[in-house]
Order: sequence, then structure tokens, then C-alpha cells
Amino acid sequence: MIDYQLLLAVFVGVGLLLILILFVRIQAFISLLIASIVVGLIAGMEPMKIIQTIQTGMGNTLGFVAVVVGLGSMFGAILEHSGGAEALGKYMLDKFGEKNASWALMITGFFVAIPVFFDVAFIILIPIIYSLQRKSGKSLLLYAIPLLAGLAITHAFIPPTPGPVAVADILKADLGWVILFGFIVGVPTAILSGPVFGKYIASKIFVNAPEVKEDVLVNGNFPGVGLVLSIIAIPINLIVLNTLLSSPLIPGDFLSETARTWIKMIGHPFTALIIANLMAWYFLGIRRGFSREKLFDITTKSMGPAGVIILLTGAGGVFKEMLVNTGTGEMIANYFASAGISVLLFAFIAAALIRIMQGSATVAMITSAGITSPLLLSDVTEIDKALLVIAIASGASILSHVNDSGFWLVSKYLGLNEKETFKSWTVMTTILSLVGFITVSLISALFS
Repeated sequence: MIDYQLLLAVFVGVGLLLILILFVRIQAFISLLIASIVVGLIAGMEPMKIIQTIQTGMGNTLGFVAVVVGLGSMFGAILEHSGGAEALGKYMLDKFGEKNASWALMITGFFVAIPVFFDVAFIILIPIIYSLQRKSGKSLLLYAIPLLAGLAITHAFIPPTPGPVAVADILKADLGWVILFGFIVGVPTAILSGPVFGKYIASKIFVNAPEVKEDVLVNGNFPGVGLVLSIIAIPINLIVLNTLLSSPLIPGDFLSETARTWIKMIGHPFTALIIANLMAWYFLGIRRGFSREKLFDITTKSMGPAGVIILLTGAGGVFKEMLVNTGTGEMIANYFASAGISVLLFAFIAAALIRIMQGSATVAMITSAGITSPLLLSDVTEIDKALLVIAIASGASILSHVNDSGFWLVSKYLGLNEKETFKSWTVMTTILSLVGFITVSLISALFS
């Protein structure tokens, strides 16, 4: 049974959110809070209950997300300033050779974007693309598109990047399963949207690299790539190990209860990222001549961008909590169940529409997770929730265009005009989105 007052609350809330962000240009954090309050008012919630819901939604969300995003930001900052990202890129190119450089760049982007934000990682690695273009004389897009695909997929699909962490927390999905399926879905998605599409679009659009005075790859002093890979792998392996040992795949008598308890603690994202930070601080910092004061400055400055993401994520949690407390989510869940529409498809479409209309993938992921979370029934498995996170991430990656900062970042650094950026970057993100969702749907069918 549809309660049209609650349905009106949802439509007005989402519509107001988009208007505030797109046209009024109010920051997404306060826009989400305003939209949440409006949903509560239209739904008939008592005024003080609305305030309590805001407090509860913010607190419940940030209790986990703030710690993970903060630790991830510091970890990425140390990797960035130590030259670790460049070292990984150069190593992959040396191993694959110039002929297979596009594949090397896709893999480099895939791993570098785990600890480093998309835009930062792209700026760090752009000299590699420029250098390759000058040596080969081929279109810059042959190397840029695979790198961008690797970066974008990891940024959207694989924790501890903020988007999937926030969505996983809102949906109460296990991060270990999200990481596992993020990798599984990410591989075919990266191949098709990266090297395969990159080769095609490079044959249609020729772009030269800009002239630079200095090649940082020749003059830079890089850390060992084995060390960089080991440190990046630490939090991922610990989190996945914890998930596997806690899953039905491992017999209950395989480990003692005490051992399981300690593994749960060490493999928790909090502890795993603290360990990774300490390893990076010492081996990429102190051992390579960084002073303690310099490392303190690097990690402190990394908290600035993290703060914006943390607040935005908290506001998304408020929106979700409002839909839960008003009963809107339960009503929509029952409606879609009776109509036979998959929650997976609904989540993808919701994320895609919000992404296209307001630009930010993170806002699209958080908002659609808030709308989808109340639709989850009690019998949803951990695998289902993890796949739902990836479906939302796929939808939120679609059709990057002029209202997305990533569109202009790519346009500026690759020297593309708007039309060329649409034909390359925008098409790439759409391929990424659709292949990701198709792959998720196939996996979901196997487990259903």
C-alpha cells in the first residue's frame, strides 16, 4: 500500500537536494541536511524528532567512516610525498614495456588509487603519460584512458576510498566482501573501459603531450616498488583475511575463539589502517630521510580534504536515517517487492540519475545508499549487500560531464576541448558504469 504523503516526502526531498546543489549552489553537506529536514516535515514527523534523527544519523555514520577516511588520507599523503606512486608506475612500465604500456598504466592506476584520492593520483602519475607520448608519438589518450579507468574503478569500487566506505557503512556491508567483489568486478570493467576503449579512441582523437622542462621520472628519487606494494597490501590483506576467517567458508573449529578475536581486531579496518600508516611513516618517511616534523606536516595537511568528505558522508547518513524513521523506506521496499523490481537495479538507476544531475560521484553514492538502505529486508546476505555497494558505485560512475570536477580535471591536464572530453572521458565512465553493473548482476545471479 502506497502512502502518498511519504512518497511525496521522498520526491520533494530528493528534488530539493538536487536544486540546492545544482542551481542554488549550496554546499552538498548543508543541502543534504536541509533535504532531510524537509522529508521529515512533509512526512509529518515531530520537530524535535527531526533534530534527534539528524543527531543519530550523523553519529552512527561518522563513528566508522570518520576513522577510516582520516587514516586513509594520511596513508595516501605519505605515499604521495615519498614518490611511492611514481615508483609503482615506473616499475609497471619497465616490466610491461612500452608496447604494453596501456595495460601497465591501467594496473598502476588500479592499485595507486587504493590509498590515494583519484584527483591526487592522476596528478601524481600524469608525467608518466606525458613521457610515454613523447617517446612513442602516439595519441596521449592511448595511455591516459587506461590510467583513468584504473583510477576511477578503484576509487569507486574498492575501500578504503571514501565512496565505497560510506556506502558500505550506510548499507551495513562487510568491507572485506566489498573489497573482494570490488576486485572481481573491477578486472573486466578496467580492461574494457581502459586498454580496449583507449586503443579505439586514440585512433580517433590525436593529442600531444604538453612540453615540460624537466622529466621527474628521470631525476626523482623513488622508494623500492616492492616496499610500496607491500605497504599498500597490508590493510587490504588484513581486512580480507578477517572477512574470510569470519565467514562460513572456514570451519568453526579451524581456529580457537581467542585467535578469532585477535584476528577480528587486527583485521578490522581501524587497526589495519593504523598498522599501514605506521609502516608508511617509518619505511617511506623516516628511513628515507624525512624529518618527523615534515611527516607531521604532511599528515596534518591531509586532514583538510578528508574533513569535507567526512561531513558529507555524515549528512548522507542523516538522509538515510530520516527515510528509515519516517517509514518511507519500508513502504518503498514493499512496493518494489510487489512490483518485482530488483533492489540491485533500483540502486543502480538511483545512483546514475543523481550522478548525471548533480555531478559528484560521492554525493550520488551516499544519497542513493541512503535511499536504498531502508529497502533491505532482514534476509539479505553479506554477499548481497557487498554486491549492492558495487552496483551503487557503478551507477554513480556513469556519464561524467560538465557538472563533474573530474571532467574539467581530465580536460585540463590532457589538453582536450569539451567535445573531445565528452568523446573520451565521458564515454569511458559510461562504459565503466555499464560493464560494472552487468558484471555485478551476473555475480548476483550466480549466488541467488
